[in-house]
Amino acid sequence: MSIISRLRCITLDVTGTLIAYKGELGDYYCMAAKAVGLPCPDYKRMHEGFKVAYTDMAKSYPCFGHSEKMPNIDWWRSCVKDSFVKAGYDYDDETFEKVFKRIYSTFGSSAPYTIFSDSQPFMRWAREKGLLVGLVSNAEYRYQDVILPSLGLNKGSEWDFGVLSGLVGVEKPNPKIYEIALEKAGNIAPCEALHIGDSFRKDYLPAKSVGMQALLLDRFKTPDAEAWRDSGAPVFPDLLAVQHWLTKEEEAAAGQ
Repeated sequence: MSIISRLRCITLDVTGTLIAYKGELGDYYCMAAKAVGLPCPDYKRMHEGFKVAYTDMAKSYPCFGHSEKMPNIDWWRSCVKDSFVKAGYDYDDETFEKVFKRIYSTFGSSAPYTIFSDSQPFMRWAREKGLLVGLVSNAEYRYQDVILPSLGLNKGSEWDFGVLSGLVGVEKPNPKIYEIALEKAGNIAPCEALHIGDSFRKDYLPAKSVGMQALLLDRFKTPDAEAWRDSGAPVFPDLLAVQHWLTKEEEAAAGQ
């Protein structure tokens, strides 16, 4: 019996698992500033400013302001404004709004992202095998409604349901987000679901804690991967390797 024969659902993390950022944050902030006649902000200061601003916003208004019913664009406006201020750029309101609209529009499109070549084939293969495919991500609604479809990952052909922190008000590593995924899959038994991600803390541990099966991808040869293996996590270089593992006979897989 193959491993896949015991599954009814596969859930996947999004960023780092199915898609990745291309370029640097500074590239997009620079393009937005230059488009309205401003000099290009310093990349390093901008990156550090964004990290602090994003962390602060996520702490004050978690899940992109879900519980406060904050409009998505307002959450990002505050985050981007604070990013510039912390980087040393305090534009007047009219100038900032012009820059912000370009940044918000860019990150709501496919422009800053690239899709891994094995993502679409793997998801379609899993659905053809009769499995439900779900997304579990700390992301806002545009990932599900705009960004993923623009990259060729569509509901109904590549995936069946999404559990995004900005929509459900729970974020990884809270195990509740995986329980929501199991509910969306039809209240299936946790052991019948497999989660695939790229974070030991946010993907592997919480998924396992609710009884799901889980594995990790090491697409970028992270130094932490060996520690993941030492902790008992199955680690694969890509989704092609996962597909091969899932279709192996169970006895053969156990000997790996």
